[in-house]
Amino acid sequence: MLQLPDSPPRMKTLVSIDESYTLCRELTAKYAKTFYLGTMLMSPAKRQSVWAIYAWCRRTDELVDGPASAITTPETLELWEKQLESIFAGCPLDNYDVALVDTLQRFPLDIQPFRDMIAGQRMDLYRSRYATFEDLYLYCYRVAGTVGLMSTTIMGVDNSIYTAPWHQTQQPYLPIDEAIALGIANQLTNILRDVGEDARRGRIYLPLEDLAKFNYTEEECIRGVVDDRWRSLMRFQIDRARKFYIQADKGISYLAADARWPVWSASMLYEQILEVIERNDYDVFSQRAYVPQWKKLRTLPAAWMRSQVL
Repeated sequence: MLQLPDSPPRMKTLVSIDESYTLCRELTAKYAKTFYLGTMLMSPAKRQSVWAIYAWCRRTDELVDGPASAITTPETLELWEKQLESIFAGCPLDNYDVALVDTLQRFPLDIQPFRDMIAGQRMDLYRSRYATFEDLYLYCYRVAGTVGLMSTTIMGVDNSIYTAPWHQTQQPYLPIDEAIALGIANQLTNILRDVGEDARRGRIYLPLEDLAKFNYTEEECIRGVVDDRWRSLMRFQIDRARKFYIQADKGISYLAADARWPVWSASMLYEQILEVIERNDYDVFSQRAYVPQWKKLRTLPAAWMRSQVL
């Protein structure tokens, strides 16, 4: 179980800031290869901060889905939230925290999205089914939409159009809804890619109302039945995810110029997972949908073009 020390250790007992960012980079590169490729297109300061955020999010997720998840309790998550509060107070408690504390000094991040993500992990402790999409949406917001909120603060917005005298009284548009939509789209993509893996762990994230709509049962999902009903159900889910990508993409042009290419890249690369699921005839039980490296690299020029003209 997660243990917190009685008193915060001194900063000098932990790794240096540079070493901490290196740890965060290595963790991101190991567990989020597509996302990591997008971060490499960012400026050094922004990419490091995004690594720090991803490392915290990954470690939060591991409490419920990682190797030690069997011993995770509500008290574990309460302790994790106390450690989060310590980070926001400028007192890192472990080596990964050092980078996040430094990021908080560089960017005005709000603690609430971090708290909301922990709330999402609490849902995973108690729930293995979601009756409606509205229920699932709340979960997706907490575990992924929050990442969009965190990242948008790092990316920044384009203020250049507001320098003209006739625009100076206007407030820059903050693409908050679009940032959340990208997180939702990514999480729905994860859910569709991982249906088989989750089912083997006793979890079904697809809304039960959707299964009923296509006359497909929980038991068939656990057994990995792929038939016309399943294909129709998956087409319905993929269409829903793509609508969130479309909403998210509308907000990219409002981001700072140096953030548009990496965000376009991340969005396009992740959405391609849906295309792979379709090419695999919607069989997410016996094969994992992934985008090969050569195709990821081929996507980057197209993403750059979008960042320049859209």
